[in-house]
Amino acid sequence: MNQTNTYTVSGLHCSGCVASVSEEVQEIPGVQDVELVLETGALTITTAKPVDDAAVKAAVAEAGYQLA
Repeated sequence: MNQTNTYTVSGLHCSGCVASVSEEVQEIPGVQDVELVLETGALTITTAKPVDDAAVKAAVAEAGYQLA
């Protein structure tokens, strides 16, 4: 069963920011889909199995941003 989690990313300014974060989050094992809305910073990930919030936070940080 798929699981969906939503987070808020701060500091996004352009579509390049969205692409950078999305690429990093997509690399987390188990992530099937990533949706990130530039205007709100809403990051929604769909996973095949539960993903540790710390892994999401680390992926966002790797792209140069933070979870709000």
